[in-house]
Order: sequence, then C-alpha cells, then structure tokens
Amino acid sequence: MARLLSQSDVEKLVTMKDIVEILDKTYRGMGEGTVVNPAKGTLDLGESGPYPPYHADINSMPAYVGWVDTAGIKWAGGWMDNPAQGLPYVSAIIVLVNPRNGIFTGVMDGTLITNLRTGAQTAVALKYLYPGRKSLSVGLFGAGVQGRTQTRAITELFAIDELKVYDTFPEAARKFAADMESAVSGKITICSEPQQAAEGDAVITVTHAKDGFFKKEWFASGTVLFPMGSYKECQDEALLSADSIVVDHVAQCLHRGALKDLAEAGRITESSISATLGELAAGKKRITSSPSSRILCIPIGTGAMDVAAAAVVLQRAEERGIGRTFDFAV
Repeated sequence: MARLLSQSDVEKLVTMKDIVEILDKTYRGMGEGTVVNPAKGTLDLGESGPYPPYHADINSMPAYVGWVDTAGIKWAGGWMDNPAQGLPYVSAIIVLVNPRNGIFTGVMDGTLITNLRTGAQTAVALKYLYPGRKSLSVGLFGAGVQGRTQTRAITELFAIDELKVYDTFPEAARKFAADMESAVSGKITICSEPQQAAEGDAVITVTHAKDGFFKKEWFASGTVLFPMGSYKECQDEALLSADSIVVDHVAQCLHRGALKDLAEAGRITESSISATLGELAAGKKRITSSPSSRILCIPIGTGAMDVAAAAVVLQRAEERGIGRTFDFAV
C-alpha cells in the first residue's frame, strides 16, 4: 500500500530546519558512496525551442539514498507562462519505492520539498565553505519564492548581518524586505542598481535571466557566488575567474545550468571542478573561503535530496496517520 500525501500534508510534516539537516546527511552519503544518483533527464516542452509550444521542461530525477534505505524519483518541471495565469511556476511529484521489492510506498506533492531543499542546498554549502562562522553578509538577486527560501535556509545556520537585495521589479524587492524583516537579524538594503547587490560573503542569483547580467568585475575576492538560476545569469568570464569550483553533481553541472555553455565549448571540464559538496561533507576535501579567494558554488539540485526528504516525510506521515493509502496493484 502506498501513502498519498498532498502539499498541505507535507507542510505539516517537515520544516526548513529538518530539510537542512536531511540535506547535510545526504551530501555526506554522496561523499561516502552510499547514494546512487544518476544525472537528471529532461523532457523539453518548448523551453528551448518552438515545439511543443508550452515554454516548459520536465526533469526526471531518480535516486537511492542509503541512510533512509529508499529509492524513488521526482518528476518536476517549470512552466514559464504559469505565473501570469496565477499558477505556480514549479510543479513536482515524488514517488518512493521499497528498494527490496519495488513496491510503491509513497506518492506525494514535490513542490514544497523542491522549494525548501533548493534553499537548503545553499545553507549546507555555506556551512562547509565558512566553517565556524556564526554570521554572514548576503547579496541576493531575485526577490521571489526562491529568494525567500534561500534566506530562510541560511538563517537556520547563520545570522545574516546584512542582506542586499535587487530585483528587476522594485515592488517585489520592497515586499521581500517586509516579509523577511523578522527572519533577518541585520539590515535589509533594497538596491536600486544590480551591482550593489553583488556584495557579501555569499552572493546568490535566483532569477530566470538568460542574458548573463552578472559581470566578472562584480565577483569580488572573499565571495562565494551561487548562480542558482536554470539559465545564464553570469557572464562566462565571471565564472572562469573563480579560484575554486564546487558542485553537487559533476556530470549534471557540466550539462545544464551555469556551466553548460562553457563545458560545451571545452573551456570547463571535469578536471576544472575542485570538489563536490559530498566530498566536503564527508571530510574528503576541504575548501574554505578566504579574503583573497573567489569560490563558485553550484548546487544544481539532485534527486537524492528530494528522495531523502520525502522518505522522512513518509515515515512521519505513517507514524501520525496523515494522508491516505492506495493500492496500485489492485
């Protein structure tokens, strides 16, 4: 019997604090070799071409995670036209199976987990890139849902001394500042020019930009840069100026996201990657920020994080009797 869980069910069962801890354990498992995580596959529904005409793509993200002994897959996509219609940009579902016999154990909304874990990835990365630090300054491009989840996740591990935010829609930045005032202990500055937000211990871009707006000269020494958008937020020379490159999944990061164009041109290869987050979490490598270094960190997102989070949610749902059961084999 599989347990079916709605988004409201999932929301009752997991917090951002939980997700940060789950991701930390799962990255460690990736570094220790107890996670199986193929690169995600993509179904293009017109995201990069004229047909089909839906301006969307859907990713299949399978994984096995040893510490929860669960296999599963997330089926998730982004629809560019949805926000204008009052619909969410991201739509996702997660399916879990017993790895011993293939029996479906859980089917749940994956949108909330996707949003939470995308923010938590940055927080966990910062834990290893700034070991021992209690507070950070943050520069943020994009004042939408992910801007908020990135901020909330970071505050689980660090106090934010100052947060500088820029959005192409000033009203969005103002609303973000009002919403985040209670979460951020320091000052929130709304930037009128984009380069003003390119200052901080961590600089995060969470936009739909495709024009490479983030310039090389904005990437300052002492900064960890997180280009989290799906397309092209950073100029090639900005990415190439990094002293170290840290990713969550080497093959995946060379074929999509910020490094895709450089990898296709042969300007960045597997040997260009300094470490994975799994290696940092497992203690196999150590890369830390310094006043003279520029670190590029790209946690593009893996199915292992979704499967691990969903497995914890499913266990709690079973313990509390939340959701309903369904037998797919009948």
